[in-house]
Amino acid sequence: MKVVIQRVSKASVTIEGTKVASIANGLLIFLGIVNDDAPKDIDWLSNKIINLRIFGDENGVMNQSLLEVEGDALVVSQFTLHALTKKGNRPSYIKAAKPEVAIPLYDAFVKKMEMDLGKPIQTGQFGADMKVELLNDGPVTIIIDTKNRE
Repeated sequence: MKVVIQRVSKASVTIEGTKVASIANGLLIFLGIVNDDAPKDIDWLSNKIINLRIFGDENGVMNQSLLEVEGDALVVSQFTLHALTKKGNRPSYIKAAKPEVAIPLYDAFVKKMEMDLGKPIQTGQFGADMKVELLNDGPVTIIIDTKNRE
């Protein structure tokens, strides 16, 4: 699993002109899934995200986690995170998991995040043409790949 996490003041997802999800202070999480991702990746990634100290403390130092600031989370599926761009100019998405693999893992990731965070998680709609709006705070953008746990 690969995520691009953005610390946001606000974020929302609109599908066909209807806003389906929105958050205030928190994290917008773009999630890409490959075929060999597994439940152990979900557990590790959820724990890493909610405990990542990227929110300012009383001194303005990034020293607090999403859990500590009681922030919101919005998870959006994004298969394009696994684009291969080595050859030519058209990205290949062959590494991205097909919906029959990706949807159950996506749903499990959202449920695990809700359990770990102790509150509902907002989501986009898997496979939909989504318009994502965000106000990046910082800006703070972090990429995490469960295949490279450094």
